[in-house]
Parts: sequence; structure tokens; C-alpha cells
Amino acid sequence: MASSGLAEKNSFKKSALSIEERIAAGKALRDATPLSSHAGWKAHRNRRDPIKMLIDQNKSRIPSLVPIRFGRMMQSPFAFLRGSAAIMAADLAGTPVSGIRVQACGDCHLVNFGVFATPERNLIFDINDFDETLPAPWEWDLKRLAASFVVAGRNNGLPEKESLAAVRELVRTYRTRMAEFARMHTLDVWYTKLELETFLADTGDSKWVKKMRGKVKKARKSVADIFPAMTTLKDGKVVIKDEPPLIFHIGDPTEKKAEQVILGVLGRYRETLPESHRVLLDNFRFIDIANKVVGIGSVGMSCYVVLFMASADDPLFLQLKQVNASVLEPYAGRSNYKHHGQRVVMGQRLMQSASDIFLGWTTGRNKGRHFFVRQLRDWKIKPVVESFNGPRLFRYAQATGLTLARAHARSGKAPEIRGYLGKKDVFDSAIVKFARDYADQTERDHAAFVKAVRSRRIEAIMQD
Repeated sequence: MASSGLAEKNSFKKSALSIEERIAAGKALRDATPLSSHAGWKAHRNRRDPIKMLIDQNKSRIPSLVPIRFGRMMQSPFAFLRGSAAIMAADLAGTPVSGIRVQACGDCHLVNFGVFATPERNLIFDINDFDETLPAPWEWDLKRLAASFVVAGRNNGLPEKESLAAVRELVRTYRTRMAEFARMHTLDVWYTKLELETFLADTGDSKWVKKMRGKVKKARKSVADIFPAMTTLKDGKVVIKDEPPLIFHIGDPTEKKAEQVILGVLGRYRETLPESHRVLLDNFRFIDIANKVVGIGSVGMSCYVVLFMASADDPLFLQLKQVNASVLEPYAGRSNYKHHGQRVVMGQRLMQSASDIFLGWTTGRNKGRHFFVRQLRDWKIKPVVESFNGPRLFRYAQATGLTLARAHARSGKAPEIRGYLGKKDVFDSAIVKFARDYADQTERDHAAFVKAVRSRRIEAIMQD
């Protein structure tokens, strides 16, 4: 099996530096890359045309769905930021880095965090999108996340000082929590998770807590509970309900030739699961598959929802999502995993405090496309960022700062990052300036994007 890119095969340490020595090594990196060097953002004069970069991504997407993607990105600078990870990856590649690499999310903005259930059925708050994960500089995740707070705050009409205060708290939390992880036992870092109840208890916002508890109650519905809403009867058989243009069938998946292809793809997925989970999956039989449009940045990539049944009232929904090379790859290096579905799964397992038991990967027959697989719904709750006021954005910054620090610390570089960041707020202030300036850049790029749509350089379909 390929390595993660963060460790060499059979690389047990023959001699280990002390924690203090590792912290000192991180501190020494400031000589080459001072903390203040991270401040601000200014586009390079040879910066690539962002619209051209988005158009180039269409080569691997379903042509009929691309206008939907662009329509979603057109809605606001915040929506544009969410769909333009490739643009920011290119921009981040030209910013200062300490030289410390971790398993990075690759698309770390504040909507790619959320609540979901662990295999033990506890609700936790964690990162929940890993399509672009790759070993890379830790600063890239933090800078993208920080910029997203400013763009989101502006989208919500918040005073700039409140958005920047949230960014400062985000970075302060990341820095101080990383200092704690640096001195924790390795296993304790891996066991650390942010339980939803802890998250809610610390908010001090009774209205938000009440609203979240309502979402929790709704999210705790079992797969059997949502089954009637997602299916219908066709010729006396249960099938996934079409809801075009977001969920739709192409052809008959039960037609003999099509079913053979589908079962082949699912069989390859099955082989990536631990043997115990294969036994679990084998309790179910394939019933139906339909296309699904998801997110913003992923729109146009092949994505499917698959229905399995163990009995008449015992369903399982899985999602197969196409992935290509990470947007970080041109700048951070190629993944050691040749299969990008495997890259996603391994990165997710490394960064998340608990992962879906059905995580796996497979290869499609058509052009050998790579997919990763997970449960479609598992008590998931997405943050409604558009409803955040200043205090809620501030509290969310604390939760995401803690979570990102913990995710990065699992790569084993916490002492070095802690040494580099230090105890003062020099880095915090630098990232506040970067986030503000990059939010300005995002607004300029969004304006250019809207102009490209109106001039018919690109097509966008706006949905209600």
C-alpha cells in the first residue's frame, strides 16, 4: 500500500528528538519565514486568469451541469469562494510557508465543517469535505478558512470589525490549541473530538442552542425514516424518486447490461472495505442508482446515490462521488495514492476524529473515473452560515480553529507548528490582514465572473 506522503514505509524512529527540541526546530524556521511575512495579499502581475481556470475545470465535468455550477457561484462572492478552490490554491502557492507539511483538507472554508454521527452514534463537530485533501503546508488550510470568514461576514452584512474579530479568534484558537496538542500524548491527540453537546454548551446563545437542538432532533432520523421521502414505486418496484435537475435517472439501471456494469463498480468498492464491513454490506442487495447534483465546487462531476435493501423496510443509501487530482497537486506534489478515491478516504481517516464505516473507493467503467463512497446521510447537520450574526461567527471561529488544529496535529507535527507560531499574536495579526485582503480579491474575481456570464463568455443557470 502507498504511503500517505507524510511517512515513509517502515520508518520507525531509531532516535527521537524531545518535545522541546522539536519546538525549537519549529521556532528556528522563523528565520527564513518570519511570522509577519504572512500578512496581506497582493495578486502577482502574472496571476492566471481566474475565469480561464474555472473553464479549464469543465473538461472533466458533465457539460449539461456546468451552467448549474456557474449559476450557484454567481450568487455571491461567498458562493464564488466556495466553488473556486483551484483559484485560491494557485494563489496560496505563492504565499510564504514555514516548510512544515501536514495532511491538509485542501478546500478548508467554513461551510466544509459540520455535525455528523460517529459509528457509536454520538454527534460530533468536524471537517466534512475532503475532495481536495493532500499533504501540503498547514498554512494553506488556515488562510483559506480565515478568508472565508471575512467573505461570509460581508455576505451577511456584518460590520467588518466583527468579521476580522472572528478571524483573529480563529487563528488564536488554532495557535493555542496547537500548543496544547504539542504536549499531549500522541494517542490522546487522536482520541480528541469536539462533541456537539460541548460545542452547544460553550455558545452562551440560548436561541441558537434551541435552534440547533431542533436540527439535531430532525437529523437523528434513521435511514428508514427518510426512505419514504426519497423513493417511489415504479411498475410495482421501489426506486429512487426523481427530483430534476438535482436527482435524476439516465436509462434503466436494472437493464441487464447496465446492472452488470453497476455491480462491477460496487464490487470493486466492496473490496476496499475491511472484511467485517464487507459482511455488513453483504446483508444488502442493490436496488437502484440515480444521478445527483451536489454542492457548488463539485457540480458537474459524476455523483450517484445508490439504494440498497436488506429487507422491505431496511434500506441503505450510499453516495458515489467522482474525484480527480487535488487542486493542490500542481503546487504540493502528486499524491502517493494513484487512485484519487483512495487519496480522499485515507486523508479523511487521517484528519477526522471519527469516520463513516462505509468509506471506500472504486473505479468507474467509463474512462476509468475515480470515485469515493460514503453514506448519503448520517445524521448530518450543515451550518447555516448565512444566518450567523457577529457573536455566532465568533463562536464558530473558535470551534473551527480547534477542529482544524486537531486535524493537523494528527499528522504528528504539532510541536514544530507550535514552535513556529510562538506564544504572541504576531501570526494572528498577519492572517487578519491576509484574510481582509484576500476577501477583496475574491470580490474582484466574483465581479469578473459575473461580467463573464453577462458577456456570454460562460453560461450560468440561476436556480430558485
